[in-house]
Amino acid sequence: MYFETALIAHIVDRFFGEFRFIRHPVVLMGDYISWFEKRFYADSIVSGVILTFSLLALVFSFSFGISYLLSGWGHPVLRVLLYGLLASTTIASKMLYDSVKDIITNPQHLKYLVSRDTEHLSDSDINKAAIETYAENFSDGVIAPLFYLILFGLWGAFVYKAINTLDSMVGYRNERYEKFGKFAAKLDDVVNYIPARVTAVLIVLLKGRHLGLPLRKTWSQGSKHESPNAGYPISAMALSIGVKLGGDTSYFGKIKSKPFFGEGREMITKEDIQNALALQPRLDIFVIILLGLGVLL
Repeated sequence: MYFETALIAHIVDRFFGEFRFIRHPVVLMGDYISWFEKRFYADSIVSGVILTFSLLALVFSFSFGISYLLSGWGHPVLRVLLYGLLASTTIASKMLYDSVKDIITNPQHLKYLVSRDTEHLSDSDINKAAIETYAENFSDGVIAPLFYLILFGLWGAFVYKAINTLDSMVGYRNERYEKFGKFAAKLDDVVNYIPARVTAVLIVLLKGRHLGLPLRKTWSQGSKHESPNAGYPISAMALSIGVKLGGDTSYFGKIKSKPFFGEGREMITKEDIQNALALQPRLDIFVIILLGLGVLL
């Protein structure tokens, strides 16, 4: 049933995106993280471990409980539809696509998508950041939730989103979160290890003409990123659209030295964003066919 659930979830998300009439589960996870941080923050790894396990326990209990309650309820078709609707809230394919596309006409909105400093970026730097965000979040927001949904069902996708939300809120290497967010950041690295590399292969396969050399270059360049995972989809995208991504970037007022990824132009244009976004319909077709085969088999 997991393949059916994943197929419905992906289709629902692509057509409808976020359900505006409910408080999104990821927002609720964020509310808990903020509540915990305000009351129990301590500059220690132990405090961060308690935050992580308490959130995961809540999310697992809720999502597994719903799965258990629905398992014996109603007609099987209706049951799968409900699973799919719930699971669609763990996928952010439409929101990611729309948000990055919006940068083409509203570059000032980049600040809502990235953690880097955006006040003094050139047009090329804005376009580059949008493409990097799209590639990296393609793994976090689309491939990884589907991966854990297929493996473990509803609770797998929700627990993954909890880990990813923790990393996005406290997984920074700065004075406040270096210790408090360390465990969450490391756990996020672990759960994204396979999805990030699957994403890189898909980008090269769907955007490029062949795997071969581009995939080998993706692996060699992706391994240079500070993150054990983010460099792979970013390198795959850069090589596939013929530009250089990466390079020195400002975070919280400090310049962080980063390697370059890809080969080609360093001047990134709006057309390059559109070229990156052209991956979406190809991926939709691929995922639907793949999940459809999973249902049949």
